[in-house]
Amino acid sequence: MVERYVMSIDQGTNSTRCILFDHHGRLVSVAQREHRQHFPRPGWVEHDVVEIWRNLLRVVPEALAAGEVGPDEVAAIGIANQRETTVLWERRTGAPLGRAIVWQDTRTASLVEELRIRPGDGFFLERCGLPPSTYFSALRIRWLFDHVKGLEERARDGEVLFGTMESWLIWNLTGGADGGLHITDATNASRTMLMNIRSLAWDDELLAFFGVPRCMLPEIRSPAESYGEAGAALPGVRITAALGDQQAALFGQTCFSPGEAKCTYGTGSFLLLNTGTDLVRSHHGLLTTIAYKIGDEPTVYALEGSIAVTGSLVQWFRDRLGLISSAPEIETLARTVEDNGGCYIVPAFSGLFAPRWRSDARGVVVGLTSYITKGHLARAVLEATGWQTREVVDAMNADSSVPLRELKVDGGMTSDNLLMQFVADVLDVPVVRPMVAETVSLGAAYAAGLAAGYWPDLEVLRHNWHRAAQWLPDMDPARRVSEYENWQRAVERSLGWIRPPGVL
Repeated sequence: MVERYVMSIDQGTNSTRCILFDHHGRLVSVAQREHRQHFPRPGWVEHDVVEIWRNLLRVVPEALAAGEVGPDEVAAIGIANQRETTVLWERRTGAPLGRAIVWQDTRTASLVEELRIRPGDGFFLERCGLPPSTYFSALRIRWLFDHVKGLEERARDGEVLFGTMESWLIWNLTGGADGGLHITDATNASRTMLMNIRSLAWDDELLAFFGVPRCMLPEIRSPAESYGEAGAALPGVRITAALGDQQAALFGQTCFSPGEAKCTYGTGSFLLLNTGTDLVRSHHGLLTTIAYKIGDEPTVYALEGSIAVTGSLVQWFRDRLGLISSAPEIETLARTVEDNGGCYIVPAFSGLFAPRWRSDARGVVVGLTSYITKGHLARAVLEATGWQTREVVDAMNADSSVPLRELKVDGGMTSDNLLMQFVADVLDVPVVRPMVAETVSLGAAYAAGLAAGYWPDLEVLRHNWHRAAQWLPDMDPARRVSEYENWQRAVERSLGWIRPPGVL
């Protein structure tokens, strides 16, 4: 039987999906299952990784059945995953040591503040390209060592393994406790604060600083190369790619040239700018990260602006406030008014990420008057995503020698035409969406297919990209300036809400 498809497993913050793609990059079939979000304390976010693994075992056969595809027709498997989410498990049994700590979790905030004072941001930026933040995995490992009795000793004795979600899935797919591969890829490793951004190897100084034993860490591999064959779920099929979800989206959008950028609008939003083989240090609050690496070819880098809360703000509006019954209704509600009525929402639920990196911030609603209706609030929810995007793009333009001229977008929120028009308006550049909206999954498939020889080169992938929609800027420049000033004033009011212990 001819291998006609590539399978992508997209393990996201809210669900796990399995999608099959053909040679033209077209979606053939999809299966998806959500997993539960656990919030045991304010600021804590956790996932049950056993539930996620079981969901994967369900969605793979469902996607095959939906596409009427046999396992022998699948050329390779690529994995994309929520990044930074931290999993520890027993080497001998494969049992997770508690639930995973999710990237949105802020329990390490006090440790972050200590690190920013001593040794300071520069120590980390020089080695891993990342500033201290609740966002990254190393601080969660350290927190677990400090709060779970005997865990650090067990890790040093080689009894405990660490991984982000792709490591956990690959380990289980390739045998688990019975010989599973304990590996990660460079894009995910670059989000731990433990990998040297230049050598793509675990950094001895960072390991020593955080007290993380090397024996618990996975082997770092290229994002696109043959790792091994799956045993569970799809026996005999090669796993040939793994990328963090945002790097996968950059790859799926075919942003292969320096200066090309994409923004994925999901639970959070993530804007990546390809900087080529040049490692660009940001001076304006962005992250330097690995974009991708194909086999032994040179590493491609990116600047990233990470926004913690965008789609999850719409979920909060729906689930916590009950002002809409489904996410798409927010656009209909927002269109009942002409503007925001002077109301602004800053969704600093987990502090502020790029470009401000303020873990002391918390969400605020400003400009409330008796005039404000739920329609104005709905519009303010959508506009918060636009303004946060503007802040990141301003930082990218300041760091890059080439200003952004077009923004490729993807993710669930791009179906909201009002929001996409607002993003084009506040950025003053065209915003374009591709035919295949599932660019995270597509990027993992592309990387896997390249490594497996299913696609010959990047140029073929470029030809697969087709525009589905475009939004052109249409906002009065004076209004753009005044509204942006109002937004920045609102952000200032969100800062300093969480004070260090003992400070009155």
